[in-house]
Amino acid sequence: MLVTTTNAIEGRRIVEYKGLVAGEAILGANLFRDIFASVRDIVGGRSGSYEKVLNDARQTAIGELTDKAAALGANAVIGVDLDYETIGSNGSMLMVTAAGTAVRIE
Repeated sequence: MLVTTTNAIEGRRIVEYKGLVAGEAILGANLFRDIFASVRDIVGGRSGSYEKVLNDARQTAIGELTDKAAALGANAVIGVDLDYETIGSNGSMLMVTAAGTAVRIE
């Protein structure tokens, strides 16, 4: 399934709009990951463990989005927007939401 942040797909005509679809992923933070990320903050560098969590959450949200679009008979999702939020006490959980318009293209 084609997934794009644009509102049109160059060279393809949208023949039917199926509706709004969204996918969400909420992941809890891990105590050890938090400790190592704190060390990284002090000494500098990237936090590979948090980057992996972000990537996994994004892929999960997009996977839900495409599953819902396919259930509507769509073969593409346009105008996709990704949002990242921390929720829970002390921002201990990460929420990623992917939303877009399910469409049928030629």
